[in-house]
Amino acid sequence: MNNWWRRIVLSVVAVLGLVAVYAKLYQLGMAAFEGVDKTYIESVQTVIETLTTVGFGGDAPWDSTVMNLFVIGMILTGVSLVFLALPLIVVPLFQEALEDRPPEETDLTDHVVICSHTPRSDVLAQELDAANIPYVFIDDDPELVVGLDNEGTSAIYGELDQEDTLRAANAEDARALVTDIDDETNAMVILTARELSSDLRIVSVVEDVDVESYHRYAGADEVVHPRRVLGQSLAKKATTTVSAELHDTIELSEDLAVTELLVQEYSDLVGQTIPESGIRDRMGITVIGAWFNGEFVAVPGTDHRIDGNTILLVAGRRDDLSELKARTVSTLQHRQDRVIVGGYGIVGHTAAETLTTDGVSTCIIDHADVPGVDIIGDVTDEEDLESAGVDESRSIILTVDDDATTIYATLVLKQVAPDVEIIARANETENIPKLYRAGAEYVLSLSTVTGRMLASVLIEDEEILTPETQFELVRTSAPRIAGQSLGDVDLRARTGCTIVAAERGDELLTDLGPEFVVREDDTLIVAGSDDAINRFVALATD
Repeated sequence: MNNWWRRIVLSVVAVLGLVAVYAKLYQLGMAAFEGVDKTYIESVQTVIETLTTVGFGGDAPWDSTVMNLFVIGMILTGVSLVFLALPLIVVPLFQEALEDRPPEETDLTDHVVICSHTPRSDVLAQELDAANIPYVFIDDDPELVVGLDNEGTSAIYGELDQEDTLRAANAEDARALVTDIDDETNAMVILTARELSSDLRIVSVVEDVDVESYHRYAGADEVVHPRRVLGQSLAKKATTTVSAELHDTIELSEDLAVTELLVQEYSDLVGQTIPESGIRDRMGITVIGAWFNGEFVAVPGTDHRIDGNTILLVAGRRDDLSELKARTVSTLQHRQDRVIVGGYGIVGHTAAETLTTDGVSTCIIDHADVPGVDIIGDVTDEEDLESAGVDESRSIILTVDDDATTIYATLVLKQVAPDVEIIARANETENIPKLYRAGAEYVLSLSTVTGRMLASVLIEDEEILTPETQFELVRTSAPRIAGQSLGDVDLRARTGCTIVAAERGDELLTDLGPEFVVREDDTLIVAGSDDAINRFVALATD
């Protein structure tokens, strides 16, 4: 808006200068060519009347050719000014007045200030919504802020590292501030926020784990590094999918564990429904849900058959889960213990490092010619994949920082090496189903990992036990359903969640039938998809 005011002032000054010059010329011309002495004020009046085309007063008509030409020139100047002013000044001013202006302040209190709106912060926002915790986004993109505001999402426009912006976001009265931009900008935001308030809780998301100490020195209370967690998780999935041994479980007690199991093609479970498989009835394992080509089904029935892309979310005794794990492995002889990593950023580097630590042979493909990269090339190029020995590899982990490239690489791999297991990183959760449809066996998004890690730090009554998996396992109170039985509440039908266990004092209760009555001081351990968990939290917590 300051730009427009500057333009208006300059335009007014230019017009006044033009009037002053024309008035003096008119005064001199009338004396020289018409023999009439006019005062300067009278000349100004005539010039204004002529420029605005409202009339010529008592001076018209003029006898001399020079004065007539001079007046014609003034008329043309006036008309030109009118036509220029409309498109250049008046119309844009009206357009700007009618446009939505991004909000620049909020009156929220006891809220979370989220610096920068990204797909990662969207997942956090969903978690906060479910927990009824208010929040406001700060972003330096005015169009984005207007869009969020129109959708009903609290957001304000401003420079992220400026104290005035944080004051406008009411950061002094916030319960926490989260900054997730880039490592350098995050440090600037932390310093500014800490100068504003010594009591504000500040949480920073870092890309490079080595900068954590700098962020803590700047004033961050918590620092999370989801890219490393994502890399480790993808690598662990590659090392456990073909093993008959049970790894990567969440141990709730000596008698209860929760895990997700990828069913391989040619395992003896393929082609069966959950009831036909006997997982529940014969093995005594609780099937919390299953992913069929990326879609989570809370209660798989006869309409859903297990295939090579199915991921089972199960809970039970460790011995029983180990037996089920053995059934998920392919009955055919598998390839050698070798994994290709496509992309050597932070996620790829961490995945390769984890695989090497676990004794798995790796081959790294990346565009950059840096130490550690074996094949300088492209994961979407058939020749580069063949040079990396994709036909002789067990799995490929795609960790490139672009979902479109990952999806395309998956399609290429299904043509070049259809039997190779594809484990993929996604940036945005909305692209996960696309990757499964393209042929990936396992997908985990950076947005999911980041949002869960942040939510676990920020939501006091909810502990997320599994930020690095496709499913969510939380430990939470449920005061709204206290005094009711699980059968009466029917949480599985209403939310898609399964209550795996309940902590009652020092005791962990795992045999929870429909007659189990929830007490006010119980802490429930609940499992399900992200959306299902959010529905449960909204239904059962304060």
